[in-house]
Amino acid sequence: MRMSQKGFTLVEIMIVVAIIALLAAIAIPNLLRAKISANDALAQSTLKTMSTAAETFQTSSNGVYPGNEASLTGATPPYLNAAYCGQSTSGFTYACTFAPGYYTFDANAMTLGTSGTTHFTVTTGGVLSQQ
Repeated sequence: MRMSQKGFTLVEIMIVVAIIALLAAIAIPNLLRAKISANDALAQSTLKTMSTAAETFQTSSNGVYPGNEASLTGATPPYLNAAYCGQSTSGFTYACTFAPGYYTFDANAMTLGTSGTTHFTVTTGGVLSQQ
């Protein structure tokens, strides 16, 4: 008398592994693209926030733009809740230029194609551009 054995054959297990590998090959690139897209959107949003803070400062300071980031973060209440100039976050490095009558805020992708897709700049008046 022979006992019936229960379980999966090697072929069945190999088919399941192949299906999982195929699904992973499709899903992983999409997840990476979504992360890059999210980093780009965050960089644009951060630059717009910085620009709004500088424009609000100018409005409340009789037409004078801030001379440095500390003018935006050190006010009570602050125009900007965090310091971004010279910092790196979410795949982008931020740079700021303050001069009498204007400002420029830049967001540079740390690794093009991996952390972001381009370089974003916002200038006086809130004009956002990308290179």
